[in-house]
Amino acid sequence: MRQGTKAAIVGGVFAVMVGGAGYGAYNFFGDLNESGTAAERRSGPPSGDEVAETTEKFFAAWEKGDSAAAASYTNNAQGAGKLFTSYLDTARIDGVKITPGKPAGAGGRTVPFSVKATVSYEGKSKKLVYDSELTVVRGKTTGQALVDWEPSVVHPELKDGDELVTGEAETPPIVAVARDSRVLTKEKYPSLGPILDTLRQRYGDQAGGAPSVELAIRHTATNAGDTPLLTLSDGKAGRLETTIDADVQAAAEKAVKQYAESSVVAVKPSTGEVLAVANHREDAFNAAFEGQVPPASTMKIITAATLIDNGVTTMNGPAPCPDTATWQSQTFKNLPGLTADESPNATLANAFMRSCNTAFIKLIDEKPMNDSSLTQEAQERFGLGRGDWKTGIISTDGSVPASTGPNRAANAIGQGDVQMNPLNMASVTATAITGTFRQPYLISPELDDRELATAKGLKASTASQLKQMMRLTATQGTAAEVMQPLSGDIGAKTGSAEADGQAVADSWFTGFRGDVAAAAMVQKGGRGGEAAGPIVVSVLGAGG
Repeated sequence: MRQGTKAAIVGGVFAVMVGGAGYGAYNFFGDLNESGTAAERRSGPPSGDEVAETTEKFFAAWEKGDSAAAASYTNNAQGAGKLFTSYLDTARIDGVKITPGKPAGAGGRTVPFSVKATVSYEGKSKKLVYDSELTVVRGKTTGQALVDWEPSVVHPELKDGDELVTGEAETPPIVAVARDSRVLTKEKYPSLGPILDTLRQRYGDQAGGAPSVELAIRHTATNAGDTPLLTLSDGKAGRLETTIDADVQAAAEKAVKQYAESSVVAVKPSTGEVLAVANHREDAFNAAFEGQVPPASTMKIITAATLIDNGVTTMNGPAPCPDTATWQSQTFKNLPGLTADESPNATLANAFMRSCNTAFIKLIDEKPMNDSSLTQEAQERFGLGRGDWKTGIISTDGSVPASTGPNRAANAIGQGDVQMNPLNMASVTATAITGTFRQPYLISPELDDRELATAKGLKASTASQLKQMMRLTATQGTAAEVMQPLSGDIGAKTGSAEADGQAVADSWFTGFRGDVAAAAMVQKGGRGGEAAGPIVVSVLGAGG
């Protein structure tokens, strides 16, 4: 919302804190019985009667607009009070009527309910209707039955740090469209919800629209744009063109739904345009663009390029693959099931397509390789790790630091200090198969005169070898089974990132088909072909 809508919170928060403190002191001494002595503090889960009594009092205070009283019936009076204050003062919601449903869950302590209210602003009013739920628990210090506080109690879309505000929108609404002019909505493409909010925040003023008056969630704890909940009066929506391919985006949305904590990005290697971005996560974090985790063996694309460019070996040059390789007292192993090959016929192409860790560990020690060789290749050839990508929304461009000790070797196989996200690895694949680094972007730089990042790219011979090794991986190597449904010119690289304290590895996969490159990551998804692979295959299949 525009400046000036937050001032009423300050006094309200002070009043709630005072009320909360008083309530806490009262609870410390406990309820008094008829003789005036302190009653015994209760323990164990709240009874059905306690659940009914607590929810009745909580709803009654809420309906009356008594923020302090409503907050006092929760186990976080200060946090609840602040949000209830914004509900009344800055969101301008009144006339609240709450209808509880039948208690459910363990012991009947979860109560669903519906809310009907009115939102008013400068003579404009509109009905607000939504459903939510709460759970009643035993207070740890008071022994009283209390509402277990979560912001979602007040509205299901609220999270920690969020506020409710009503007023003229900070930016005009937008109609975001795909490359073929199809409209992109959060209802049809759920993963794009937070991204569309951010696009509105960044480009609403440039898209030619006029602000609306609306009730919205302000995400004070993140950089995300406001999330509109209710429009009191329509503004004029501006048209914002994106690089998204609606068919590829639809395939990405469907694919990530099959795996928890998964993300995928597709780009057009010939231009750098982002064709799809999708996340399936419990939170609203855009891990596809902002994640920073080890990329496992997909990193071997960059490592192979480094070895070739430094004259250590070639695609058909020697690359022995022993069972283990020791680097500065740390022993590295291959994934279970990989047969060692130390014969004269063991080549880099063979190590790449079978994803042999030890071959890369041994080669990274050859002259003229040093601690910064991978870093230089990543930055100068692949445009990574310099903090200068301008995609149109928040994104990170990976990190390949110069590492010493065992981490220098670990970096070569995508562990250690290396960090990437699917956007980065889709770009790596695009650079590898074209030889040219084209910074990925979601919004054309012509709209706001952004200067895209540049890099000198790969030598033609290096790119040719990388593309051929990825083809072999997709047809004869670790990605062959999962890539089987695809036809045409295809290539891939698998990865399995082992995180400390995590029993199941993160699944990584990147690949190309024609003029589409994609990469996916599934936290705790296992081997690359088991979870991330099917996601990428679905996206590549929709890309032409």
